[in-house]
Amino acid sequence: MQIAFLGLGTMGLPMATNLLKAGYPVRAWNRSPQPVATLAALGAAPAETARQAVEGADVVISMLADDTATQAALIDSGALQALKPGAIHVNMATISVALANRLLELHQQQGVAYLAAPVLGRVNVAEAGQLQILAAGDATALASVQPLFEVLGQKTWHFGDRPEQANAVKLSVNFMIASAIGTMGEAVALAQGYGVDKGSVLDLVTSTLFAAPVYKGYGQAMAEERFEPAGFKLALGLKDVRLAMDAAEKVNVPLPLASTLRDTHIEALAHGEGHLDWAALSRTSARRAGQA
Repeated sequence: MQIAFLGLGTMGLPMATNLLKAGYPVRAWNRSPQPVATLAALGAAPAETARQAVEGADVVISMLADDTATQAALIDSGALQALKPGAIHVNMATISVALANRLLELHQQQGVAYLAAPVLGRVNVAEAGQLQILAAGDATALASVQPLFEVLGQKTWHFGDRPEQANAVKLSVNFMIASAIGTMGEAVALAQGYGVDKGSVLDLVTSTLFAAPVYKGYGQAMAEERFEPAGFKLALGLKDVRLAMDAAEKVNVPLPLASTLRDTHIEALAHGEGHLDWAALSRTSARRAGQA
């Protein structure tokens, strides 16, 4: 099974590395050349363009930053037209439901299967091959790529036969993560207003009532004010909140909390914090309370 891998960023590089370690032949492309060179040193075949990467591939996996990067790599570059009939494209990035539907239509016109399989997990989880994979699309095509998912993830969750369904779930989950981060930031600011150490508060809640990975991971980062290097950039969090709002509007689902979260993210970007880890959203609550 010849694999083309597009996008070797924070998540893509360890994912492609795990496929190589599992014995799969990988041809890789990335917008900047250094990650391609890193993967080539491990045995991957480098490609100078996305189109070159996908030529002759049985499976294409894309892990690109956003809608704009995905469209540029797959549509504008001509890579989609270069896919051979019967190939399978697995998009593992977080994109809008609108783009998911457009990609499905374009792939069907090419005689190529299109699957959505966004993931849950930060870079350390990707490195360990323990991602949670949220999959949707044609059942036969999903069965064909399940061995790849078993290399990349701990579990594959199936959410339907329309790719947009997996993207809707991923956006829903990221909205919940943003909500958790925002709530922790405001709650900590409240406790600090009474002279309580924020580390003690976060240790309490993440060890008892909210002893879950999202609260523990982001809570520890808040307590230690450890926002660099970013495991997931705050600017990308804003992107996902906006995508969740767009998806919700299309099916007439009000998300009033999302509007507040969007503005909180925008305020953080206004202070030049978009490059920091998502946990840095807590700085906004501290500033509003006169604590920063």
